[in-house]
Amino acid sequence: MSAPRTPLADLPLAELRLALAPAIADAAAFDGWSAAAVRAAATAQGVPPELAELAFAKGAQGSAAMTMIAAWVGHVDAAMCAEFAPAALAQMPVRSRIATLVSFRLQAARGREEALARALAVMAMPGHLARAARLGWASADAMWRLAGDTATDYNHYTKRATLAALYAATLAVFVQDTSDGKAETLAFLDRRIDGVMRFEKAKARLLPGAAGKAQGADGIAPGHFSLLRLAGRLRYPAP
Repeated sequence: MSAPRTPLADLPLAELRLALAPAIADAAAFDGWSAAAVRAAATAQGVPPELAELAFAKGAQGSAAMTMIAAWVGHVDAAMCAEFAPAALAQMPVRSRIATLVSFRLQAARGREEALARALAVMAMPGHLARAARLGWASADAMWRLAGDTATDYNHYTKRATLAALYAATLAVFVQDTSDGKAETLAFLDRRIDGVMRFEKAKARLLPGAAGKAQGADGIAPGHFSLLRLAGRLRYPAP
């Protein structure tokens, strides 16, 4: 017998933001990423509107709209991690793992294309670019970790930067795609992943020391790079 579900109104504000995020995305298609969308979502989910407004109030992280969008991205990240076990994904080629994870995220946005288009417009504002980049990086990191990537050298950064760019480009196609089953988006994604795989293989061949190296979990030799020590320090700063 499962434990009783905690009422949304009793959740900590961080958890409440994630719980309300999908309903806010539904409302954002009509009201934009606004206080009106928060109130509509709160009413639909039985949460006092004033509590929901407090959860999404503008704070140190920037605009309230970006806080709403970040919660939606975080909700998708959490749903993706709950849906896929790394051991199950490990049975697939790396290319298929990434395609599966990106496709899951696209499916989570199906029916919410207008909200997504508005979110992308908000994220493209000059004052929001840094936070939008952090969100994209976090999602790419979550995907690579589920895909089994354990790189700690410069590959850790190049893989995430490349996947974040791939995902952003795919979302831009997705919001405009009216083809059956989003066929154009899926074809675009397939082509972009092919390009990434070719790039990774070429990088492994061209980098100094790549030849003869043991291959990593993704089948690509990691090689060495002159900025390896610096990248390690950036990821694991000294106390």
